[in-house]
Amino acid sequence: MSVSYHKLFHLLIDRGITTIDLQKQAGFSGNIITRMKRNQYVSLESIEKICHALQCGVDDILEFDVEEGKAKK
Repeated sequence: MSVSYHKLFHLLIDRGITTIDLQKQAGFSGNIITRMKRNQYVSLESIEKICHALQCGVDDILEFDVEEGKAKK
């Protein structure tokens, strides 16, 4: 199972928020955005900061791809 942050980037576009703005609002490093763009692991603490800054839920910014994870095995 893999995670995808495509929903986050669509949400940012819909709200007119840049990744730099999100980074400042949520208070995390640029490395987190890079990891999300690559669909890599991001700590729950970072996810919580993003959800708090955007006033949204986890399911609004990420989704799990069960099929992609099976294909990698």
